[in-house]
Amino acid sequence: MIQSWPDHLLLVGCGNMAGQMLSRWLDCGLDPARVTVLRPSGRPVADGVAVVTDYPDALPAGTTVLLGMKPYQIAAVAAALAPLCAADTRIVSILAGTTLADLRARFSAARDIVRAMPNLPVGLGEGVTALFTDAATATQAKADVAALIEPLGLVEWIADEALFNQVTALSGCGPAFLFRFIDALARAGEAIGIPADQAARMALATVQGSADMAARAADSPGVLADKVASPGGMTREGLNVLDADDRLLALLTDTLAAARDRGEAMARGA
Repeated sequence: MIQSWPDHLLLVGCGNMAGQMLSRWLDCGLDPARVTVLRPSGRPVADGVAVVTDYPDALPAGTTVLLGMKPYQIAAVAAALAPLCAADTRIVSILAGTTLADLRARFSAARDIVRAMPNLPVGLGEGVTALFTDAATATQAKADVAALIEPLGLVEWIADEALFNQVTALSGCGPAFLFRFIDALARAGEAIGIPADQAARMALATVQGSADMAARAADSPGVLADKVASPGGMTREGLNVLDADDRLLALLTDTLAAARDRGEAMARGA
C-alpha cells in the first residue's frame, strides 16, 4: 500500500483524529520505533511508540511532524518546536482554521508544509483527507505526504485554500452529521412503533449498506434514490417529504455553512 514511511514521525498531540491516523499507520506496517508522540499527559499510545511529555533537544534529520493538538495551542507549540525545525523538516498540520501562511510564518525554517483535513473513518482506512500546499513545497514532498495519507482512505488535493473550510465542513465534520442522521433515523423508527433496539440496528445497517451500494454503483446517489422510489409507492411518499421545498438540501446547506463560518472565524482568531 505504501512504498516507504518517514524515517521519523513526531506527533504533537494524539487526540481522537491524530490517534486514529496513527492507529491506521501502525496497522499498515509503520514501525512504531519510528514514531514519537508528544503529549503532556504522558499516557501510552501503542506498543513500541515512544511518548514524551516535553520537546526533544533536537529532531532527527528528515523528521515529519504531524501537528495534531488543538488549534488554539499553535502559538505555544510553534514557540517551542520551530527552533528545532530545519529545511528538511516536513510539517503536516491537521489544525482546523490555521492557514498555510500562518504555519509558514511560525515555522519559517521548514520548506515543506502541508495542510491536511482528515475525518474520523481514517482509522478504518475509509476516511477522506483533503490536502493543500503551495509552490514552495517540493514536488517530492507532496508525493511523500500523499503516500503517507493514502492508507487512510480517499486523498483529495485542494487547489484553492479558500475552499478549505468548505471542504472541512463537508468531509471533516460530515461524519458527525451522519452519526446524527443515523440516530435520528433510528429514533424516527421508534416513534412510529418499532422497538428502540431494533430501530437502532436497522437504521445503522440501512445506512451502511446504502453507502456501500452507492460507492459501487454507476449511478449517482440522486439517481439511485429515484430508482428505489416506485411511482405512488411508500418510498416516493417519504421522498416527497424530504424533497418538498428542497427542505433536506436547505437543512444540510445551512449545516455546512455554519461549520464553514466557524472555521473562518477560527482563522481570524475569534
